Amino acid sequence: MNTKRLTIAALLTSLAIVIPFAVFFKVMVPPFSATLGSHVPMFIAMLLGPEAAIMAGLGSALGFFLTLGPIVGARAAMHIIVGVVGAVLIKRGMSFGKVATITAPIHGLLEMLVIIPFVDFDLHNLLVITGVGTVLHHAVDAFIAYVIINILQKSETISTAFTNNN
Repeated sequence: MNTKRLTIAALLTSLAIVIPFAVFFKVMVPPFSATLGSHVPMFIAMLLGPEAAIMAGLGSALGFFLTLGPIVGARAAMHIIVGVVGAVLIKRGMSFGKVATITAPIHGLLEMLVIIPFVDFDLHNLLVITGVGTVLHHAVDAFIAYVIINILQKSETISTAFTNNN
C-alpha cells in the first residue's frame, strides 16, 4: 500500500472511530441500532483494498464498542468481513453498485449471527429488526458513499489513490 492510500485508509479508520461519537441521528430498536453514515468509511475503504477495509472495520468496531458497548461493537466488527469481501470483488473488477448489493445480505446475515447469543431467540427481532434493518441501513450508507466516492474521484489528488488497487 503506497503512502497516499495508507494515509487515506488511516483517515477513514479515524472517521470510523469518530462517527459513533459524533453522529446524533441514530435509530435504536433493540437489538438493532443504526447510526447514519457508519458504513461509509468501510465502503470507501473497499476501493483501496482489503487492508484498508480491515483498518476501517477495526476502527468501526472500536468506536461502537466505546460508545454503545460490546454487542454493538461486535456487530460493527462485521464491517471487517463485509469490507474485505467488497474489496476483493472490486479488485476483480466488479462495480461499486454490484458490490454494495452483494454485500448487503452478507452484512445482514453476519449481524444476525452476532446477536444470537445475546438476545432471546425471537425470529422477528433476528430476521426483521436486525437482518432487514441492517440491509436497509447498508443500502442508505452505500448511497451516501456512492455520492462521496463520485466527488472524490473527480479530485485529481484523490482519484489516483482509488486506481490500480493491486
